[in-house]
Amino acid sequence: MKMNFKKGFTLIELLVVVAIIGILASVVLASLNSARAKGSDAAVKANLSGIRANAELQYDTLNGCYGDAGVACSATIPAVQAPAACPTSGTGDSIFALPSINLQLVAADNAGGTVSCSSTVGGTAWAVVAGYKSDILKGWCVDSTGKSKEVVMADNTVQANANLEVAAGACVD
Repeated sequence: MKMNFKKGFTLIELLVVVAIIGILASVVLASLNSARAKGSDAAVKANLSGIRANAELQYDTLNGCYGDAGVACSATIPAVQAPAACPTSGTGDSIFALPSINLQLVAADNAGGTVSCSSTVGGTAWAVVAGYKSDILKGWCVDSTGKSKEVVMADNTVQANANLEVAAGACVD
């Protein structure tokens, strides 16, 4: 007597496999989103670090002043930039108007949360803070004294909160 068995998978077996694949895919996607946000945070830190390097080059070029190359520094130039949103174009007499620095400010803004800039009158000091993408309560601050640190904010998507982290051209302790 010849037995004829059909080879293949049952519907239940296929459904179990599809369910397992779905669970694994959701775990991978959750990890991917976390990694993407951490990558954005690293981009914020890298851009702000680049700003500090470019600012020091400008300081040497202008013989001890953080200002725009087109304007001679004095006791009143560049004018004070109270903590506020960073300029989005290379205009003005502050160090934030330099194209090399301005591009990094825009990149930091695109990578994370709100960005705030502050500088002192006469171009003696500056500071920049940018919010993280992964955590709206944190950001990264750099200034002309060499500080490069994580800061805690009330909400980094609100400009006023970012402004509180940079005062008189320095990261607030």
